[in-house]
Amino acid sequence: MRVTARLATLAAASLVATLSPPPTASAATSVTVFYATTWTTANIHYAPTGGTWTTAPGLPMGETACAGWKKKTIDLGTATGLKAAFNNGSGTWDNNGGGDYTLGLGTTTVKDGAVTAGAADPCAPQTPDTTPPSTPASLTATAQGTTIKLSWTESTDDVAVTGYRISRTKGSGAPQTLTTGTGTVYTDAGLDPDTTYTYTVRAVDAAANASPASAPASAETGSAPQPVPGTPLGGDPREDSIYFVMTARFNDGDSSNNRGGSQHVKSGNAANDDPMFRGDFKGLIDKLDYIKGLGFSALWITPVVLNRSDYDFHGYHGWDFYRVDPRLESPQATYQDLINQAHAKGIKIYQDVVYNHSSRWGAKGLFVPPVWGARDAEWRWMYSEKVAGKEYNPLDEHQGDDPAMSAAENARAKGRPYNGDLWHTSAPAGNTCPNFGTPNGQRSPEGYLIRHCQWPSPTTGMFPAQYYHQCWIGNWEGSDSKSCWLHDDLADLNTESKAVQDYLIDVYNTYIDMGVDGFRIDTAVHISRLMWNRHFLPAIQQHAQAVHGDKAKDFYVFGEVAAFVHDKWNRGSVNHSPQFYTWKERRDYDADDAKAVVEQYDYENLMGTAQQPTTDNAFLRGNDYHAPDHSRFSGMNVIDMRMHMNFGQASNAFHNGKDSDDSYNDATYNTVYVDSHDYGPNKSTVRYAEGTEAWAENMALMWTFRGIPTLYYGSEIEFQKGRPIDCGPTCPLATTGRAYYGDHLAGTVRAGDFGVVTESSGAVADTLRKPLAQHVQRLNQIRRAVPALQKGQYSTAGVSGNMAFKRRYTSGDVDSFALVTVTDGATFTGVPNGTYVDVVTGQSVTVTNGTLTVAAPGKGNARVYVRAVPGRPAPVKIGTAGPYLK
Repeated sequence: MRVTARLATLAAASLVATLSPPPTASAATSVTVFYATTWTTANIHYAPTGGTWTTAPGLPMGETACAGWKKKTIDLGTATGLKAAFNNGSGTWDNNGGGDYTLGLGTTTVKDGAVTAGAADPCAPQTPDTTPPSTPASLTATAQGTTIKLSWTESTDDVAVTGYRISRTKGSGAPQTLTTGTGTVYTDAGLDPDTTYTYTVRAVDAAANASPASAPASAETGSAPQPVPGTPLGGDPREDSIYFVMTARFNDGDSSNNRGGSQHVKSGNAANDDPMFRGDFKGLIDKLDYIKGLGFSALWITPVVLNRSDYDFHGYHGWDFYRVDPRLESPQATYQDLINQAHAKGIKIYQDVVYNHSSRWGAKGLFVPPVWGARDAEWRWMYSEKVAGKEYNPLDEHQGDDPAMSAAENARAKGRPYNGDLWHTSAPAGNTCPNFGTPNGQRSPEGYLIRHCQWPSPTTGMFPAQYYHQCWIGNWEGSDSKSCWLHDDLADLNTESKAVQDYLIDVYNTYIDMGVDGFRIDTAVHISRLMWNRHFLPAIQQHAQAVHGDKAKDFYVFGEVAAFVHDKWNRGSVNHSPQFYTWKERRDYDADDAKAVVEQYDYENLMGTAQQPTTDNAFLRGNDYHAPDHSRFSGMNVIDMRMHMNFGQASNAFHNGKDSDDSYNDATYNTVYVDSHDYGPNKSTVRYAEGTEAWAENMALMWTFRGIPTLYYGSEIEFQKGRPIDCGPTCPLATTGRAYYGDHLAGTVRAGDFGVVTESSGAVADTLRKPLAQHVQRLNQIRRAVPALQKGQYSTAGVSGNMAFKRRYTSGDVDSFALVTVTDGATFTGVPNGTYVDVVTGQSVTVTNGTLTVAAPGKGNARVYVRAVPGRPAPVKIGTAGPYLK
């Protein structure tokens, strides 16, 4: 229930409601809530599981407690828990940031946004915990290259060990403190080569008692490893189908790099033992055979660069663009290892890249805004104590055990990586933000004074125009959408600046050097097409081919030009429509980039939709394939947003998709998906939930119609269907479309070929038996065997039927011609005579009068009649009939 609804109810209700006394509660059916607050009066407004909300403001929490705590015991009857929010009876609410609190039976405490189930009575006399944990034993240090792996025996404590504090000494230098969780393994990576490091470990408990230091252990690093660069696999990207994963949520191969971050408790992830950074490259490498066994030959992964944000598992808050995020890497499972091992299995890697923005804290090596901070009585939990030479490392999180801070401060600090490299108590040299450090009249949720220049913003002068744009977007279909900030944690790079252009080009050249096969470009629409055409796209192609030669000629670039409408053109704005980005410029503009982007925007806006270029590159001429004209191609393909928006029903996606195809440079290169990590069809905020048959029908269309089929991880089992795709840190990831998938992949799996599994056991075997997993396996087998389905142009001329079309591709001695109908019956007239074989059923039909009629195969099914060509092997049934394609 939203707080606005509560406030409306509160306004209509008496602040002091006359409530019937609750029945006497039993321990088995009641919840006792302790709420930490400074309010004189506190009410609990709640709804039992499956029940309705109390009348606002709820029940007074008037039972005897102690200083700083309010208490209420509620009999829930048969309910197993409740949703709750708290208020002071005068309009001030605590509803957990809009997410409400979820409480179970028994005693629960709610303090500073943290819910503790099965808690002890906080008002009961407490005996101080002064007993330290036992000393960690058997510490070993083993070096491999510039990585040292530590392990030790678990310590014990009279209450619980909450973490370990590692002291690291480099050579004869001063010790440096590292912290880790409750695991007894720590990987210290990125060390100096040929250097001795000495370590000791102390165990720490919740009362900040620390054990004596362990016996020391030392190891000497070796030479810095020289990564073996990969080489792109090459080949037409339309021959592939794409599997899209959020790396941090797919499969956990190395738990030592898991991190929850500062939002771990607030988000509810802690209660599910589900850190936001959970999956990693090792987990991906371990399950490449799963991806290949489904039949996918390309893997799109979320951004890999080092992020810096409170909630950044998705990878779109880049901080150090040159460095791979260590929360994704492990020894022998680096990003380079993933690229190389995927290539060894014939799987391409498409890296998600961001040119539009950096993290709110800037981009290391380009510009980092100086921010105000102080370790004073209000903010010391937020700001790390400065350590000379120490840099941000998200693997090194605060453990919430600083004896100089209160329990509440430690709770807020827990999970925060070191940020002493960012903050300043007074304006540093070069500061451009006025009134540095003076109060700005606002207060934080904790009630603390907020200062000028404390939080990055485009309008405070913190970001020089040479590097960043300095405004907020006001019109999402206006020119400011290409030159202003999307959000306060996405600092908008000034891509019209040469310094920024050089930085981004150099950054992404490093990943091209590693051998990736293509880039998915995030937020491409928020950069002028002119900047893509002038600078970034030519740089990608030129560098790729200079380094990798012919293998890079098919380097696949596909941009996210988000257009959340059902129309051909995005609200009539060509500058904001996906197809617009597939074309080169058609006139010259000012040499000054800042002036040129305005000229280009105005010119194309004036030309409008009616005067945009058109093409028949995706269409057959009669029954004939023709060489496409790519002379005006920009170098950027796009995600098919119109089909995406209309995939609530496959037929809507089909008819809307083909209606747009004359306006793309070549729609056969479009990336086609139903839903993703952002939205479902019709801008739905939940993962696709229209049923298994509807999913099967969508897949049958995607794998036979033009474009490159792309599947978001888990859709092969309808993973998290109907769940919210993303709600940030206001709810547990386990309840969203970005939930952890690895539990469904446990066990062994071996792929003999694409779409062919030779061995599987455990949970992954069950996953592969799901109807849609079998469906996509066979669709991939069929598509890989029929060139017309991969690269063919298409036509609906002479074709009756709802989703029916003919496709053909010819090149050299290849002549692949297919007649396709999805779901419904169809009649094809005027087609070449000859023998056609349905590769789904194996049925053979001889056409003598140019007409072939196909009975309706049914929802989730399809028929693909492939014409036999003299002198070549005749088409045959491909794969085995399953729950669909039968």
